[in-house]
Amino acid sequence: MSDMKEERITIRLDEQEHFLLHSLAKRENKTESEIVRAALRMYVKEVFAQQSCYDFARELGIIGVTEELPSDLSTNKDYFERFGE
Repeated sequence: MSDMKEERITIRLDEQEHFLLHSLAKRENKTESEIVRAALRMYVKEVFAQQSCYDFARELGIIGVTEELPSDLSTNKDYFERFGE
C-alpha cells in the first residue's frame, strides 16, 4: 500500500463500463482503482499538454498578482542587469 494521502470519490458506471473496467483490471492483474487512477493521469496529462504555460498560469490566477512591480518588468532589459551574478 502506498503512503500517499488518499481521498475517496464515488463514480457511477453502467453495466458495460463496469464489465470493461473489471475485465481490464483482471487482465492487467491490477485493482479497479489502479486502472481508474492510471486513466485519470493519462487524461489530465493529455488535457494539460494542449495548454500553453501562459494559459495554465492564467487559469491558476498567477498572472498580474502584484501591483508593486513595474509593468514592463518582463520586457525591460535594464531590470536584468547583473541578473544571475
